[in-house]
Formats: sequence, structure tokens, C-alpha cells
Amino acid sequence: MKEDDPPGTHDLRMVVQQATRHLSQAGIETPRREARLLLAHVLGTDLGGLLLRDRIETALLEQFHALLARRAMHEPLSYLTGRAGFWSMTLEVSPATLIPRADTETLIEALLDLRPDRGDVRTILDLGTGTGCLLLAALKEYPQAWGLGVDLSPDAALLASRNARHVGLSGRCDIICGDWAQAIAGRFDVVFSNPPYIPHMDLQGLMPDVRDHEPHRALDGGDDGLDCYRIVMRALAHLLRPHGLGIVELGIGQDRDVAALGREEGMEVVDIRRDLGGIARALVVRQAGEP
Repeated sequence: MKEDDPPGTHDLRMVVQQATRHLSQAGIETPRREARLLLAHVLGTDLGGLLLRDRIETALLEQFHALLARRAMHEPLSYLTGRAGFWSMTLEVSPATLIPRADTETLIEALLDLRPDRGDVRTILDLGTGTGCLLLAALKEYPQAWGLGVDLSPDAALLASRNARHVGLSGRCDIICGDWAQAIAGRFDVVFSNPPYIPHMDLQGLMPDVRDHEPHRALDGGDDGLDCYRIVMRALAHLLRPHGLGIVELGIGQDRDVAALGREEGMEVVDIRRDLGGIARALVVRQAGEP
């Protein structure tokens, strides 16, 4: 603290510089940005509001340093702030769920391209809903639709329910705790799933942010990474309405294998969509033989 600093406060620029250096030494890829995001979170503002501040009180600085230490241990930033952006929403996140990623928005983009008429989708199912990001984003885009989200984790199901309330969609969806589609008898216009798809032996090679903090049950796809796709593709036969679409997220290089699993279960590949990195990320299927 400089001699002319007001008592109990600290220069914000110095705090950011020191925090950036600390995160950089810990191997965080965007240390300055993350330091500023954490600081904005502690101060109850955003990055724009941070520009209007030049001091931070000691009590808040201590909170910031505690979060900074956790980030330096590669605890994900979104778990520290409790929030993540997806589509046009800000959602609550917790270690009970995967953190929504921009790549997953490819599934929403695929649906919008294939069903541009916003009245064409009335029922949506999201298997393994997690935060509810896919279900809620689709409901935002299709105002006449109702949706159902299913997750094996009670904590994830509760979190998705809270997110539905936060974004004003709790009246248009239900979130239940269940094992994939075992308790579901209805049929849907759209079925989403972002299942676990990392081969079991590859889990230890993931970035520490993911490997050490995100839930393994939402990552581990079995020996070949395809266990959950087998379940989902088998279920689509009794979940899809006529002309309904099944849209699943793909891991890197899994498009051919998952498409083959779909064909074995009577599905026809409608489309394979690539994300911004050029990776085949969304597989779209329907019942084979439909016009």
C-alpha cells in the first residue's frame, strides 16, 4: 500500500498486475482476463464496471486472494464465480455439472437451421441435461415448445430447475432425476443429448481444470467413449415423433462411429455440423425411411 492510499484500501491496478503474474506462473492461459473476471465477481460488477473502480477494500481483497489461490490450482473459473454463459443466457453452474461450452451451441444452431419455423417444435427432451443449457436455449428459440430435462444426478436436476426459474422458463419445462430414458413413455419433436464421451483411458490426459474438478460421471464414456451413445441411439426409436430430430454432441473424431450406431438402431443421418474449430460436433438423426 502506498503512503497516500486511503486506509484499508488497495490500488486496483497493482492488484491486477500481481494476480496476473500469479496466474501466469500457475499456467493459466489467459491470466489477465481471468484475474479481472475474478476481481469483477468479488466487487459485484462486470468488466466494464471494473474500469470505473481504482481501489479495493482489504476485506474484499482477501476474498479475491482466496479465489485466486483456487484458480491457481486449476479450479475452473466458472465454479469459482458460480456462473457461465451459454447462448443468450447466464446460467448457474456447480461441480455437480459440466460447465457449458461454446462448442455445444452447435447443437442449437443445427436445430435452428433444420427447423427455421419457430412453430414447428412443440416438445423437446434433453437427456443428461446438466445445467439445462440445451433445453433452455431451445425453449428460448421456440416459444410454443414445452420441454423435459433428465439427469441422473439429483444435484444436477435441482440446478437445472433453478436455471429454468432464473431465465423465466420454469413454466414451460420439467426437470426430473432419472436414468436416461428409462421412465419416459412420450415422444418428442426434438431429443438432445450431450452424453459422456471421453474414453475411460483418456480421462487422465485431460486438462487439470477438467480432470480434477468436473464430474467424471459426465465425462467417462466407457472403454471406447461410445457407451452412452449406444443407450441414446437405442432410445431414439421410441422417443422421436414422426419427422422428429435427435441431436447429439460428438467428441473429436467420433462422427463416423456414432453415425454407425444410429444406423444400427434404425436411424438415418440428417446432418453433421462442425463447430468453430472445424470439429464435427453435432450429429442430427431421424427415423430411417421418413420423407
